[in-house]
Amino acid sequence: MVSKMTRMGWLYDFYGPLLTERQRELLELYYHHDLSLGEIAEQYAVSRQAVYDTLRRTERLLEDYESRLGLMAKFLRRRRQLERLAALLAEETQGTGDCRLQEARDLVRIMLSGEQE
Repeated sequence: MVSKMTRMGWLYDFYGPLLTERQRELLELYYHHDLSLGEIAEQYAVSRQAVYDTLRRTERLLEDYESRLGLMAKFLRRRRQLERLAALLAEETQGTGDCRLQEARDLVRIMLSGEQE
C-alpha cells in the first residue's frame, strides 16, 4: 500500500490537467512543496478551513476520476507486468547468444524507464 502523499502525487500526475488552476496550485503547495494549511491560507488570504475544504474536495475529485477512468490502476498493472516480463527475459537470456531475446529485454527496459527510442 502506498502512502496518501504518494497516491495523491500519482493521481495528480494523471488527472491534474482536469483540475482548475486554483485546485492545482493548492495541491502542489500542499503535497509537492510541503506547505502547511496555515502557510497556504496566509499566501491566499483565506482561512485554514477554506484551504482544508478545497484540498479535501479536490482529493475526492481525483479519487472519483480514478474510480471512473482507472488510468493509474492500468498504468501500475502494466508496469508490474513489464517488470515480470523483464525478469523472465533476464533469466532466459543468460548464457544464450540469441540477439532477439536480448533486444526484447532491452525494449522492456526502455519501456520501464520511460525513455524514447
